[in-house]
Amino acid sequence: MRRPLTRALTGALGFIAAAAGPLAPAAPASADSVVVGGQPTRISEAPWVVALSSRDRFGGTRAGQFCGGVIVAPTKVLTAAHCLGRDVLGGEPSQLPDLKVIAGRTSLRGQGGQEVRISDTWINPGYDRSTNSGDLAVLTLEKALPASYVIAVAAPGDPAVAPGTPAKVYGWGDTSGHGTYAMSLRSARVQVLPDAACERAYPGGLGAVYRDDTMLCAGDPDGGKDACQGDSGGPLVAQGRLIGLVSWGSGCGQAENPGVYTRVSEVLPRRS
Repeated sequence: MRRPLTRALTGALGFIAAAAGPLAPAAPASADSVVVGGQPTRISEAPWVVALSSRDRFGGTRAGQFCGGVIVAPTKVLTAAHCLGRDVLGGEPSQLPDLKVIAGRTSLRGQGGQEVRISDTWINPGYDRSTNSGDLAVLTLEKALPASYVIAVAAPGDPAVAPGTPAKVYGWGDTSGHGTYAMSLRSARVQVLPDAACERAYPGGLGAVYRDDTMLCAGDPDGGKDACQGDSGGPLVAQGRLIGLVSWGSGCGQAENPGVYTRVSEVLPRRS
């Protein structure tokens, strides 16, 4: 997903941070998209990327993939909150017994890797469906994935989120913006853009509004490279750290409408 694509809790999120180490109006990217303007990428180059899957809900053609996610601790995966909405899943996550992540696999229908069931879900209580602010959820896995799959999460003020920083976005989503979905993992090179670029693109009014306190803007100033439908919840990585989750945008790969990501360093609670 991505366009209209689709506290014990605080303690759990604090654990994630510790384990990860220091550190048409616009709408969410939907469960039906792929990285636009990207290139094939082997999972060995980005072992932290996972596909969210439910064959019961989405069928077996693409192994049930409908969103992306990122491993931040051996049993914890971050994704977009909107990926777990009733409009996407048809009910609560607990009502999908085959809800799982596919890890360590480049091709959705390939061999190797692991399919691990999700035992618990947590949706950021600050998530606002009407504005897409705080678009983050945490998935707890039934069994641990290798520690080598874990990526560090950027801390507040991390230089990796500075405008102009080269970054990569990963996913199995729409590669064209017209419903051409990838079977194998892809990535696209983008750059972190100034908040002002997204404020101009998404000022509110009839569409969604960009909020720099919970959102991050990234894309290609010339267009042509972006996340798209089906990439929601997937990682935006810069300088070896997770800086964003694919959240929403208008269109795919349009220079005037950059992709909007959840600013993980600000939305993910951390232990003091």
